[in-house]
Amino acid sequence: MWSEGDRLLGFLGIYGFESLPKLAGMVAPEARRRGIGTALVDAALPLCRDRGDRAALLIVPRPSVAGRCLALGRGGVLDHSEHALVLIGDPTSGPDQPVLDLRPAIGADLALVARLLEAGFGMPAPDGLADRLASPRERTVIVELSGAPVGTLRLMRDGNDARIYGFVIDPAVQGRGIGRAALRDACQQLRADGARRIGLEVDIDNDRALALYTSVGFTPIITEDYFALPLS
Repeated sequence: MWSEGDRLLGFLGIYGFESLPKLAGMVAPEARRRGIGTALVDAALPLCRDRGDRAALLIVPRPSVAGRCLALGRGGVLDHSEHALVLIGDPTSGPDQPVLDLRPAIGADLALVARLLEAGFGMPAPDGLADRLASPRERTVIVELSGAPVGTLRLMRDGNDARIYGFVIDPAVQGRGIGRAALRDACQQLRADGARRIGLEVDIDNDRALALYTSVGFTPIITEDYFALPLS
């Protein structure tokens, strides 16, 4: 954090949701162009290096010219881009959907969750998956159809805000409305728990997932570019 007196002018968080740490932060508008953002990134990179990471992903809102210049100036290379979406209020209703059960994942589901993530994202499940299943800060959910597991997702809530991560429906059963029903049920659960705003991200090339999310009521709010910053 960057403070002057009793005023917080900037912050940067290190988020380890994936195999590479993600860096995201903000500088107060009146304090920009003073090098605060650069100093925060320069302070975070050694911390990532000390953890043994080979790179860090700096999240830059696409409209931010200064953020892009900062990333490129630190040797950053565009890794991928995502649309950030938000749902405010209840999910939209739709045609009859499959009746699903969403249950909390337990330790015995570790291999199942790993298999679903690999099938959905085309890469091995991230390290620390067992810790994620046991985390008190987030909840991994198994989607079941007639008692058979067909998907998974992670839910995280912080006050009035909630987020959905790692949403996967087994490719073998896609195209039957299961994803839409599971997403709607998950949003309804979060709303019942008190969440007023639910966010998620989707790769800009994943038109199918984007159509799914918007059909449930999510609205794109910004596109974010993820720059891989070398740590060596």
